[in-house]
Amino acid sequence: MPSGPFEAQLVSARTLAPSVRELTFERTDGAPMAFEPGQWINLVWSGTGSELKRAYSIASAPNGTPRFELAVTRVEGGPGSTRLHAMREGDRIRCVGPSGFFARRADDPTPAVFVATGTGLTPLRSMIAAALGAGSKAPMRLVFGVRHEADVLYRDELARWERDHGVRVHVVLSRPPSSWAGLSGWVQHHLVALAPELRTSDAVLWACGLDRMVSAVRALAKDELGLDRKRVKHERYDAATASPPPASSV
Repeated sequence: MPSGPFEAQLVSARTLAPSVRELTFERTDGAPMAFEPGQWINLVWSGTGSELKRAYSIASAPNGTPRFELAVTRVEGGPGSTRLHAMREGDRIRCVGPSGFFARRADDPTPAVFVATGTGLTPLRSMIAAALGAGSKAPMRLVFGVRHEADVLYRDELARWERDHGVRVHVVLSRPPSSWAGLSGWVQHHLVALAPELRTSDAVLWACGLDRMVSAVRALAKDELGLDRKRVKHERYDAATASPPPASSV
């Protein structure tokens, strides 16, 4: 698969949550944006004698067009996220990628349990959307944690997946209001109860988020569920950039 570099232009943007912006880019060379669901891409800014590079998971599923989507959390003082939140339609950026081994084939028939916090949802969204687009009948479950109800990303889409495609979606709030009737606390505290298929089938566990959650889920998978490590796929996000680091660095 080609790994760039190439140039992309911002064609649209929208707010997903108070600190999260979705950006839709299009390759300026018109070539299809080829990638595996779950992979990430490097964005590169060049300045006077310096270069800034940040990696972001692709939030959309590959569809044969030059377009792709990112969902970026604005981090206070974060040079990459600040630039991305300031971009306007028509602005261009240099890209390198796709990259990463945290990827799931759209036609994978294996049951999947996806666990995410915050924008850790983005590569999992790509995987689920690709599977549904391919007509996959693989059982899929998503356990998604955020702080506040306003932070739930792609809320209408999650509801549609559940209603129209049978994807089981569980939203967990770590700071719920008194009116919240759903799950609260940390996603890892609910995983065993919510996903019995991890014990009763060959389901694969896919986790993406900040280090604390991913580490807790991996420990739970090993010590409590006894899962073979081949059944546990994970990607950690860097808290300072809210993006997945390359495999070789943070």
